[in-house]
Amino acid sequence: MYRIKTYNKISKSGLQVFDDKYTVGNEVENADGAIVRSAALHEEVFPKTLLGIARAGAGTNNIPIDRCSEEGIVVFNTPGANANAVKELVIAGLFLASRKIVSGIEWAKTLKGTEGVEKAVEKGKGAFAGPEIKGKTLGVIGLGAIGAMVANTASDLGMKVYGYDPYLSVKSALNLNHSINYIPDLKDIFRNCDYITVHVPLLDSTKDLINTESIALMKDGVRILNFSRGGLVNSEAMLNALASGKIASYVTDFPSEEMLGVEGVVAIPHLGASTPESEDNCALMAAKELIDYIENGNIENSVNLPAISMPRSSDKRICVIHRNIPNTLTAITSIVAADGVNIENMLNRSKGDYAYTMLDVAPTDYDKVCEEIKNINGIIRVRII
Repeated sequence: MYRIKTYNKISKSGLQVFDDKYTVGNEVENADGAIVRSAALHEEVFPKTLLGIARAGAGTNNIPIDRCSEEGIVVFNTPGANANAVKELVIAGLFLASRKIVSGIEWAKTLKGTEGVEKAVEKGKGAFAGPEIKGKTLGVIGLGAIGAMVANTASDLGMKVYGYDPYLSVKSALNLNHSINYIPDLKDIFRNCDYITVHVPLLDSTKDLINTESIALMKDGVRILNFSRGGLVNSEAMLNALASGKIASYVTDFPSEEMLGVEGVVAIPHLGASTPESEDNCALMAAKELIDYIENGNIENSVNLPAISMPRSSDKRICVIHRNIPNTLTAITSIVAADGVNIENMLNRSKGDYAYTMLDVAPTDYDKVCEEIKNINGIIRVRII
């Protein structure tokens, strides 16, 4: 039996993929795997049994990645599972940034009980006028699953779309509409676009991506959308730019104290992935990732270990998480060979400071072999499946 701990309310549709070999719930102890949405795990003490944590979503800021790597815990995310949900809200954000819809609705509520509401509406509606998006330029920073979908949809709506992504994958490039203009210099996005939407992870290199310097390069009256992470936009710089009129509106899915109630800010309560379809997709993808890793040792969509998958070619498989240092693979295979064991299939991949090796081996004293492998310098975790 395997044990899966849930740290939040996880979609039942997604969890149904776990069969009767699994016990799943938020009270599970000594878990083999865990699924989390928004719960903060930085102070959590993980059991020695924990093999993997799957985040039902793309961002993993709530998980202590470095500590998990040191403890041999694979951290998964679910890129693309909520992409359509976020894309739809971003498109809504384009209209909210333009037409002062939210302000107009709030103003209309104040007319309740007023005599001649229809006349009042006609007299006051001019305060909420705004431009159409058709024919305007949109800069998309980050062309991953969400950014590419936003770019394509905005193009279909008649916008001139410019995309920037220094790490653009072949898969993402193939998903882009031919009308999208790829821009190699981020400054050109800042200089030339009427609307800018940000779709990159929050890293040291992307924190405060929208700041005083980048805003200074932008057109007067630019409209900014942030449906990725709050820390991508420097709050002080944004408030100053809104006050001066440099930025016409800021639509964010990450409200903060200083942004609430500010003229020109549309603060949405983190609704990007809040659809039943998205929650189902994320939970299903997270569950499948954990199952494949727990039962077969395969890794897909990990943020701290390499992607690696190998068909089974023997009854037993040895899986090794180790540091990415010279001669480790040689040391592992030497131990297996010294025990007279035939390696029927083997795969090794690395990612940054860490590496992962899978070996399908002929019948042997697996426990003995694993204990010897554990003694190699740089070995973090060894298990037999």
